[in-house]
Amino acid sequence: MTSLVDDKKQPSAPQSLPGYWPLQHAKARFSELVRKARSEGPQHVTIHGRDEVVIVAAEEFRRLSGDLTGAALIAAAQASPYRDIELEPAHVPLPVRDVTL
Repeated sequence: MTSLVDDKKQPSAPQSLPGYWPLQHAKARFSELVRKARSEGPQHVTIHGRDEVVIVAAEEFRRLSGDLTGAALIAAAQASPYRDIELEPAHVPLPVRDVTL
């Protein structure tokens, strides 16, 4: 019979290392967790000994996410030595079928 639970064991998170928080401790000491994420770097929250989420400072998240405005793509296209090449879409005739009305 097939199980819906993944039988592969994930390595358990090192609970004794700094930066690892069991979920219950993270909930109880959330302000401290946020402060440490800003001052010491990413903080791992574990559930049943497994790494589940990582809390990072907002500026670190923005840095990792990158610029989502498209400005980088526009700048790259404008800096290209091939920016003056005209691109024309290919006009491919589509088949048309007869319709009886």
